[in-house]
Amino acid sequence: MPDVLIQNARVLEDGRLVPSEILIEDGKIKGIAKEFRISSYDELINADKMVVIPAGIDGHVHFRDPGMTYKEDWYSGSCSAAAGGIATVLEHPNTLPPVIDKSGLSLKLKHAKKKSVIDFGINGGVTNNVDQLKEIWRLGISVFGEIFMAESTGGLNISNDTLGDALSKIGEVDALACIHAEDEALRLENEVLLKNDTGIDVHSRIRPNECEEIAVRDCIKINKDTAVPARLHFCHTSTPEAVSLIAKAQKELSPVGNARKITCEVAPHHLFLSTKDYNKLGTLGKMNPPLRSPEDAAYMIQALNSGLINAVASDHAPHMHYEKDVPMRSAPSGVPGVETLMPLMLAAVRKNLISLERVIQVTSRNPAHIFGLDRLGKGSMAEGYDADLLLFDPKKTVPIKSKNLHTHCDWTPYEGMDGIFPGMTLSRGDVVWDGFQIIAKKGRGAFLPGAGLKTDEDGKMILEYDEDDDE
Repeated sequence: MPDVLIQNARVLEDGRLVPSEILIEDGKIKGIAKEFRISSYDELINADKMVVIPAGIDGHVHFRDPGMTYKEDWYSGSCSAAAGGIATVLEHPNTLPPVIDKSGLSLKLKHAKKKSVIDFGINGGVTNNVDQLKEIWRLGISVFGEIFMAESTGGLNISNDTLGDALSKIGEVDALACIHAEDEALRLENEVLLKNDTGIDVHSRIRPNECEEIAVRDCIKINKDTAVPARLHFCHTSTPEAVSLIAKAQKELSPVGNARKITCEVAPHHLFLSTKDYNKLGTLGKMNPPLRSPEDAAYMIQALNSGLINAVASDHAPHMHYEKDVPMRSAPSGVPGVETLMPLMLAAVRKNLISLERVIQVTSRNPAHIFGLDRLGKGSMAEGYDADLLLFDPKKTVPIKSKNLHTHCDWTPYEGMDGIFPGMTLSRGDVVWDGFQIIAKKGRGAFLPGAGLKTDEDGKMILEYDEDDDE
């Protein structure tokens, strides 16, 4: 007997929204049809003509847990994600302690398992731990990175020499390397050149387009020169120059069979914000890589539509308002965004900036494939896949307000901008957000181990942690 029947829904089919019903059994989609003539099920959901699409997969969040839980933790972060239509996240490694060894991974996994209301993967950090990369891969991390080529929050940036050694090790295990591409030498040079500059946009000039361009070019070459090149994914690309280099490399590495691939993502703040927003945001608009020109932001939307950019991810990196309310050079970099990713993208559909089909591709289907989550049933609204669903009214546009969001972070860079929020979010068939409140229990979220996971003879994870450990 099906667990859930969703009636009165609309589903995208061949570019059209068609009336549909969805059957869910054991947390997975059993079928989608115009009508199921059945009378036995555990739960009936009346979608009230809302559109149903795959819930978002956010491949780039910083939930600050453990170590900085006043900014965010696994419960608040996952609730924020669920309320924004995200059912799966990949959490990045620059916490305290960072995930650069077995103990760091064990501690983070303990916190996530106890608190998260949605499914999650955990990324492994790369610093001076090159000799431990294979071990943490076998312990179940999703991917490696983000790997910082320049200074950023957490102090995990590495030299180009170490990057080459790391990419070779990552390539040997056929894992994915997620790259934060900014050139540290140019950043340091500009810090000195602009040391007396108090302009509101100085952060964007310390880390100009060239900073990203140099790093992307260097990373592609370094990887190509290794004995076993890794698969590369460039995080939060923000410039036409970087996208062009990545597109060229993609063509050279034509994705045939198991050929090595290069992919990239963009964050909403590099689509919908620009340097003109510094006047409104001030230091709240500081992130790495920084805000770009309005022309660059417009290009990134075009590149997303054309397929040059493969995915959208929030780079949710919360800091409290009082921490940002200091001079630009002293302010921490990062903005919250996990709860507003899907609402912004759906509002962009309403404004004819992007198609709904493309939004589905770049927020669920492509991230699932890039990060290896499709092998675990993520990323598609089809029979046999996890019933991770987002239900929304495409006409219900509301202004984004920080007071209505569920993150610990007490502000949003998108204040007052249009968003279309979910009327419901399902994770493996469970309603985790009903349009008004989170109704999921702490710890219901499942860990999604990476492809390198090794288990013991009984099929259990080798990684262990002490349930009584304190943070």
